[in-house]
Amino acid sequence: MSSSNESTQKTVTVALVLCLVCSIIVSAAAVILRPAQAVNEKANMQMNILAAAGLYDPNQSIADQFQIVTTRLVNIETGEFVEDMDAERYNQRRAAKDPSMNRELSGDEDIASIKRQAKIAKIYLIENGEQIEKIILPIHGYGLWSTLYGFMALEGDANTVAGLGFYEHAETPGLGGEVDNPNWKAQWTGKQVYKDDAVALRLVKGGASRSDMYGVDGLSGATLTSRGVDNLLKFWMSDSGFKPFLDNLKQGRI
Repeated sequence: MSSSNESTQKTVTVALVLCLVCSIIVSAAAVILRPAQAVNEKANMQMNILAAAGLYDPNQSIADQFQIVTTRLVNIETGEFVEDMDAERYNQRRAAKDPSMNRELSGDEDIASIKRQAKIAKIYLIENGEQIEKIILPIHGYGLWSTLYGFMALEGDANTVAGLGFYEHAETPGLGGEVDNPNWKAQWTGKQVYKDDAVALRLVKGGASRSDMYGVDGLSGATLTSRGVDNLLKFWMSDSGFKPFLDNLKQGRI
């Protein structure tokens, strides 16, 4: 064998060994860092839940602030609490991908373009004794480029918006990405969801008047994202979403 071939073999061997060593290091780091990543993901989710309800204080520990929040599971169809499952360990997004734990939505019903809906939802309550002060509901639906995941917070009357925020999306910065704009999010506070038992909350193209208790400004230059947000809110606040649960709360059945 020529020296040239031997040199090529050595180079390939060294490269393969380096690749193997790097793969082992990366895999080991991923395993070692996984617990810390899980803790950070949990804290980030808790922060977004508190922020949607207007309760997040960056100067205080997230864990300490979240102690006022009760995590519950709700049967979407019946609107009743689910007591025989561990709410803390339940993963709603994973359930939405499991055929045994979700339901397929028909085209007419699926205005939020989510295709499948978990049968059980993970919701959050802030209570004062037996009085519910705030209800934080997970919402999601498709915008222009992505599925937007967020939370809608309601006051204890199950009708007045306490806040809204999205924690994950890939909408266009400066356009659909304006769902993250604090000024736009502030418009939601105090709006009403239902009028005469129907979902009246909506985004208004061209801007909502200050006296409109059900309207929020549409996102300028982001018609499809605005339509997506409007549709996902209508879906999750309807009979297909959380309305059975909210009706049960209003009528004292749960």
